[in-house]
Amino acid sequence: MLVGMSAAHHIGKKDRLAAVGPRLRDLRRRHGLTLAALAEQTGINESTLSRLEGGSRKPTLEMLLPLAEVYAVPLDELVGAPRTGDPRIHLKPVVRDGMTFVPLSRPGGVQAHKLLIPPRPGTEPQLSTHEGFEWVYVLTGRLRLLLGEERVVLKPGEAAEFDTHVPHWLGPDDDRTVELLILFGAQGERAHLKARTR
Repeated sequence: MLVGMSAAHHIGKKDRLAAVGPRLRDLRRRHGLTLAALAEQTGINESTLSRLEGGSRKPTLEMLLPLAEVYAVPLDELVGAPRTGDPRIHLKPVVRDGMTFVPLSRPGGVQAHKLLIPPRPGTEPQLSTHEGFEWVYVLTGRLRLLLGEERVVLKPGEAAEFDTHVPHWLGPDDDRTVELLILFGAQGERAHLKARTR
């Protein structure tokens, strides 16, 4: 019985390794990267990346780590590892309109994200509205919050809550990226993460 289980485990592992190549190719195409651009970002040469995607090169941890970083996916997603009882949430950052949303909660109900907003010199704030409420807490940097006619600057450790029916805009108050925690409901998720980018 143990031999059978071991063989099944070995076959499962081989199948997962064989699926890594197509998964890597799909991720690269979805990110709109050429092999040359990916080689530049990861430090892995083009020919190795090509063989990895074609399945003729076995992936190693040293190769997968920079790829997982470029694609912003957990390492276990690259290798198709089965999910365990691990209670940690597998974070998949989403980049929208230059802002990076890192989910900190599972889908459904109120959504918690870490949000990084880089400075965008020369761009005018575009206020928007949607259903719901939002709550923000500044971790690093200085956050400028435009709320209707009001202008509020929040420093690390300060928080704000507001009705998103009021026209609003969030951004850095200086030339540094601002990092914050943000909570919003389903309407906010649709507005921030699922609406079409301009």
